[in-house]
Amino acid sequence: MPAGKKLVIVESPAKSRSIAKYLGDDFIVDASAGHIRDLPQPSDLPQDMKKGPFGKFAVDPENGFEPYYVISDSKKSKVRELKQQLKQADELYLATDADREGEAIAWHLYEVLKPKVPTYRLTFTEITKEGISRAMENLREINTHVVDAQETRRILDRLFGYEISPVLWRKVGKGLSAGRVQSVATRMVVERERERMAFIKASYWDLSGTFSTDGGETFAAKLNAVDGARIATGSDFDDRGELKKSRKDVVVLSEDDAKSLAESLTGTRFGVDSVEEKPYSRRPQPPFTTSTLQQDAARRLRFSSRVTMQVAQRLYENGYITYMRTDSTTLSNEALNAARKQATELYGGESVPASPRVYGKRSQTAQEAHEAIRPAGDSFRTPRQVKNELSADEFRLYELIWKRTVASQMEDAKGFTASVRLTGTAADGHGSKYREATFAASGTVITFPGFLQAYEEVADDAEKKSDDADSRGGNKRLPKLEEGENLTSEDIEAKGHETSPPPRFTEASIVAELEKREIGRPSTYAPTISTIMDRGYVTKRGSALVPSWTAFSVIRLLEEHFGQYVDYDFTARLEGDLDQIARGEVEREAWLQEFYFGASTGEEGLKAVVDNLGEIDARAINSIEIAPGVNLRVGRYGPYLERPNADGEADENGELKMERANIPEDLAPDELTAAKAEELFEQAQHSGRVLGTDPETGREIVAKDGRFGPYVTEVIEEMTEEEIQAYLDAQPTEYYKNGNPKPKKKPKQPKPCTASLLKSMSLETVTLQEALQLLSLPRVVGTDDDGEEITAQNGRFGPYLKKGSDSRSLESEEQLFTITLDEAKKIYAQPKQRGRAAAKPPLAEFGTDPTTEKPVVVKDGRFGPYITDGETNVTVPRSMTLEALTPEQAFSLLAEKRAKGPVKKTAAKSTARKTPAKKAPAKKTAGGAKKAASKA
Repeated sequence: MPAGKKLVIVESPAKSRSIAKYLGDDFIVDASAGHIRDLPQPSDLPQDMKKGPFGKFAVDPENGFEPYYVISDSKKSKVRELKQQLKQADELYLATDADREGEAIAWHLYEVLKPKVPTYRLTFTEITKEGISRAMENLREINTHVVDAQETRRILDRLFGYEISPVLWRKVGKGLSAGRVQSVATRMVVERERERMAFIKASYWDLSGTFSTDGGETFAAKLNAVDGARIATGSDFDDRGELKKSRKDVVVLSEDDAKSLAESLTGTRFGVDSVEEKPYSRRPQPPFTTSTLQQDAARRLRFSSRVTMQVAQRLYENGYITYMRTDSTTLSNEALNAARKQATELYGGESVPASPRVYGKRSQTAQEAHEAIRPAGDSFRTPRQVKNELSADEFRLYELIWKRTVASQMEDAKGFTASVRLTGTAADGHGSKYREATFAASGTVITFPGFLQAYEEVADDAEKKSDDADSRGGNKRLPKLEEGENLTSEDIEAKGHETSPPPRFTEASIVAELEKREIGRPSTYAPTISTIMDRGYVTKRGSALVPSWTAFSVIRLLEEHFGQYVDYDFTARLEGDLDQIARGEVEREAWLQEFYFGASTGEEGLKAVVDNLGEIDARAINSIEIAPGVNLRVGRYGPYLERPNADGEADENGELKMERANIPEDLAPDELTAAKAEELFEQAQHSGRVLGTDPETGREIVAKDGRFGPYVTEVIEEMTEEEIQAYLDAQPTEYYKNGNPKPKKKPKQPKPCTASLLKSMSLETVTLQEALQLLSLPRVVGTDDDGEEITAQNGRFGPYLKKGSDSRSLESEEQLFTITLDEAKKIYAQPKQRGRAAAKPPLAEFGTDPTTEKPVVVKDGRFGPYITDGETNVTVPRSMTLEALTPEQAFSLLAEKRAKGPVKKTAAKSTARKTPAKKAPAKKTAGGAKKAASKA
């Protein structure tokens, strides 16, 4: 680097390339690629530190919670490169993101690089010429309070996870984890499922009808009241299926009541009781925050939170939008002017109010450190102007942000809402016990669209599925009616309804709930959802989040023994405390001292809670009562049902024998009813049924019920001690270099052959002959003319033929055993596409991808089934079955694959062994070490 250069360090290479375009030749822009150092795993500490104060957390709780940082192996070459560039620079600009994480990265860079040249902190909310110019005029020092807040959060999460997670390992299962925000989010999902499991449906009926005026105009209306009493709707019932105490005066129509009333009202005359018109006005929503962007992208674009943030990150780094991690709805003056100008140009001056709209805070804890998410620049580019520069996902998200921003500065939508009530008398002779029936209808007419020309919100899936039957037909125009006017009923129809349980959370609704409870921050929502899914606590069914049975056990343990740490208010207060540290109002060390060791007021700290846990009944923690006497157990190999055997039979210890049944993986917790449990026990009775003996091996063949469905397997008896010893004696003795004999390895237990039952088979009826046929697969059909062997195999997604790497689907399972070589040759003789194997029918079809607008199918590939839209391919995760895979999941997996971009090829690594360098402690220096001195 030539002398006189200025070194600018950002986080990402993409961001560095974008910024370099706007800075002059005097600047060299490089990227740290995120954090350069972090707390190591305790197992990775230097040997002499593992038994010291840092040994448990890589943090010393006894000495001010001092952290021990190490430069990660993957970043050592980058650090060397940055140090080399810094030697030739006259100035250093730390231009990492303007949030806590970015501030901490800047401080770590300063501590590691130890610059001897003037150093400045540089932040910008948009990567545009204007944004960077303004940032260069507002240079500052590293904010040590913000760094303290981020470091406190990092240490807090380390203490929380490393103290509580081992308890989960001992009492629930290995590999589980607890986290400050992830555990609370999991609790929300589990609590919602508990509500669904306890929910009791209520049935009710109502009427809907078509009414016509004497002039021939028609409209629809719904029954509102009978004989002056309002009829019940879904909202009148509680979760136990009973009328709420405050709703005892409503009438619950039975099926017979509704049908007889409908029959007696059809063709009768109705009179208009009242006509009411009210002005309608609707305000635009504020510009996007991180939370609202994730919610709306999930509703409109079907993006997961992770995909939304990945795409937004690229848009920001390439200069299309402002910084995407924010809880502010504020727009700069430049942005206000740009939005108003664009709205005026596109929709007319009457669409823009006289003065700019200003939006208040969405929550009391909003940091307001940045602007809202908006198109970058002092003038906005329309979606049409940037379409050819962006990928499909980037364009759709940019368009969404642009619409919301422009709409936020437009006039209210205005119109009027008309409501009408009409009453008729039931005709005699139809057996109806009610006489007067009052129907109601309403409709909204928009006379001035205002902001709706640019943007209109879309409801969440759960919100759309209202179980109330009293939707009175909004957004429709009613004919001009007068009080007293007579109408004719044409089609009166009785409709039955059932109340629905509380809807499961979606990614959009759980983000909204976390924000509402002030839990987490903009940067944590997407990682939190990804974590609870990656840990197996939550899976997706369509867009809904479904908890696993393991999540039930984890949350029960946390609720009973670490209650305050999964308390919603407590977790929200922690966020507020971190905000206070960031503002310099609370000292980092004092706060951690109270959290871990306890407060002077006597409130227990985390350490005391863990030290005084006492005995935890693991069996009770991992048990859930499904029905009287029937319990679900979460075991090492998955969940299962258990109950005492009905005959009272005891085992060899005199204890009552238990009946057990496996639970299918795709069965949601709220679907495991008492009736379903009985069905599973019935199926399990046939599990372990001995079918006979394999005449070739002499081994017993049994049919079993497993987690992945019914299957057959052979029983291989374990070797006796004498047989094992005989095996060892027959093995030659090997010796170490020192002459001592090496211990002999015991023989490995042979793995039994297993095979899943075909769809046409069942545990109760499968025969020995059928089982032996299944175990004989794959079946060699014969040899093709080119000398290659053709086999018939039963795969994860059905039966198929295989010849080398060329697979062809079979039409039925029976063909596995009946297809002849000639028939197989005919299949392989079918024309091939583009010189490859003949096209196989897709395993599943999911319709058109909302992003690429191309058909999405599942195909059987060389390495297993994969989802494709013709351009992007993604393997079907092993955790998903094809039967349970939904279109939304398929679209989401493709979107995530597109968001990751093309796979980068890595250079081959040298196999030469390197001597590991000892990791020296990277401690904070005393006093103002975190300040980046601005030297003249």
